[in-house]
Amino acid sequence: MRDADPRVVLGLHRSRHERRLLTGALDVGVTALDTSTNYLGFRSHQVLAQVAGDLLPRFALSTKVGYFQGPGRSEHSLSPVRLRAAMEQAVRDLGREPDLVFLHNPEHSLQEIGPHNRDALAQACATLDSAAAKGLCARWGVASWDPSILPSLIDPTAPRPSVLMVRAGLLVGIRTLDAADALAEAWSLTSGMVWGMSPFGGSASAPVWGRIDPRVFIRNGSGFSRVQAAFRIAYRLPQVNSVAVGTDEPTHLGELISALASDANESVIHEYRSLLRDRSPGQLG
Repeated sequence: MRDADPRVVLGLHRSRHERRLLTGALDVGVTALDTSTNYLGFRSHQVLAQVAGDLLPRFALSTKVGYFQGPGRSEHSLSPVRLRAAMEQAVRDLGREPDLVFLHNPEHSLQEIGPHNRDALAQACATLDSAAAKGLCARWGVASWDPSILPSLIDPTAPRPSVLMVRAGLLVGIRTLDAADALAEAWSLTSGMVWGMSPFGGSASAPVWGRIDPRVFIRNGSGFSRVQAAFRIAYRLPQVNSVAVGTDEPTHLGELISALASDANESVIHEYRSLLRDRSPGQLG
């Protein structure tokens, strides 16, 4: 089964904020760009505007709020006042309204709040929803590195996001995969409303990709590299329609786009998830 128009998003978490990267992305057809207020030492928005402000209108631009500069370190907060101020600052720094703003890793604060965490999540979602309604962004979503605690905290009366972003790929444990599925279901999000991130678990050159061959997960995989196959399968673990991936070389984006022509082997993927579930789920994340 093929994805319906799978999309590649250029993620700037580990990527250099260079004009050539953005022009190269546009050249190969990547027109979605994802960043965050805290990327590049909390300078991502300003640097993007400085080096490629004229290019930003050509991208569907997403960013994230939730992390703030603290004394000597970053800190996380779900304070409605701070979230709203961060969204307003993002518009000023970027020189335009983002197309999408994610609530960034809400679990970071929710794990510390205790019995009031359900209310805190609902209030944070309401803050982003109100900001979107007032024009600070077109849509809002939730990006979660570890969504395991979130499904049980969903308030059905609170505004729901338009997009969910979660980790994706062969290195994601079953606990995270199941939580992502449960969260998407709780918010009634289809696969087209779910994004994946970190498809290589941090680096496509990590030793693990030399020890395993992801091509067994795609049909007729001999014509693709291991990296291409790993990227293609990220759209199925969990099922997502867009994947944010970082690189400093536009040619790498072209190679990944080529991988989208392959078909995932659904029976192998199903068997893989079953094997993950059979192995001590409590140790997988």
